[in-house]
Amino acid sequence: MGKLTASKVRALTEPGRYSDGEGLFLELNGKDSGRWLLRVQSGGRRRDIGLGSLRAVSLADAREAAFLARKKIAQGIDPVAERKQERLVIPTFRKAAELVHEEHEKAWKNGKHQAQWLATLKTYAFPKMGDLLVSDIEGPLIRDVLAPIWLTKPETARRVRQRIATVLDWSCAKGFRATEAPIRSISKGLPRQPKKDGHFAAMAYADVPDFVATLRERESVGRLALEALILTAARSGEIRGALWSELDLERGLWSLPAERMKMGRAHVVPLSVAAIDVFERAAKFQVGEGKLVFPGQRAKKALSDMTLLKILRDMDLNVTVHGFRSAFRDWVAEQTDYPGEVAEAALAHTVANKVEAAYRRTDFLEKRRLLMRDWAAFCTKTPIAEAISPDMEGHSAGSGNPAGRGEHDEGSAHVAA
Repeated sequence: MGKLTASKVRALTEPGRYSDGEGLFLELNGKDSGRWLLRVQSGGRRRDIGLGSLRAVSLADAREAAFLARKKIAQGIDPVAERKQERLVIPTFRKAAELVHEEHEKAWKNGKHQAQWLATLKTYAFPKMGDLLVSDIEGPLIRDVLAPIWLTKPETARRVRQRIATVLDWSCAKGFRATEAPIRSISKGLPRQPKKDGHFAAMAYADVPDFVATLRERESVGRLALEALILTAARSGEIRGALWSELDLERGLWSLPAERMKMGRAHVVPLSVAAIDVFERAAKFQVGEGKLVFPGQRAKKALSDMTLLKILRDMDLNVTVHGFRSAFRDWVAEQTDYPGEVAEAALAHTVANKVEAAYRRTDFLEKRRLLMRDWAAFCTKTPIAEAISPDMEGHSAGSGNPAGRGEHDEGSAHVAA
């Protein structure tokens, strides 16, 4: 039998705690003002669980709520967590995906990735699971979403799988579902995808000079952008997003800020004479005060990646734009004696070895200037002596030659015989 009665509760005026027994208390703030608390031992610690205000909850109701809470604790159920879960508004997969996209897009440097992330879910996931609560989505449904495209569009299917997992893992972290996405079991339930070599289709470096000559037969923004990409060994997005403010043509330098680089680190590209010439020829396509070096059909919008790829397809070439970076790397390895780390720095690759990366403080700018000069001379079939960039005037064609070979005009001291 409890220590309190309804009449006694109504008569109380002195602030303080009044026990009813078995852990139930009335915490009084003043006459008819207070709240009910249940003190329990849960998980090895003492907790006070609120059961409602005095004005809203009667003594009888408080006793009933206390009884139910003690019963749940005895069953291993946390009544507070359960109450929070009941108050939680669980979103649909569509809404959760939109929230995840909104939270993450600011951290993505690639605008194309930002747009594609939600677009793939809208196309492949939303029709079957978009209107379902994230708490109700299980492995079999995810597998059924992926199965129709798993073999016909393997790369897209893997991206959809990863993005579904991101949404469900986020939902788990927010308390909207009990578990993360069961990706391992889903993958086991799908057929094995055919293996690919993982490399971009690249033009053989020996064919690059003739391709550049063909590229120069006509002039357009797209062709100039592709030529600049080849001569600088830059990524497509870096070239297409190039700004006039990043270029110092007098010094032969192109400075890209960290936010425009895949690895998130600022990068300086030394420009050969041929590369400078491409940027100068691109100036006539500038509209008004346009900031982009290679504008698309709309002056303020960059060229699309498909513009560059279409040039290759129109020439019946089964290679990718990105593959020219591979051609450059192969040429360095097979036709020159430049160190591998210089070539990797030219490609703006990170140092894989963490210890080496921690101690390396140079970006090999001067060595890369020589390397890009030699690459441009090779691509344009130009003698080395005519390929010297602005900051190299006064340097011999053999500058930086570790073997101390003599000067000559027909080839670089770094180009293997």
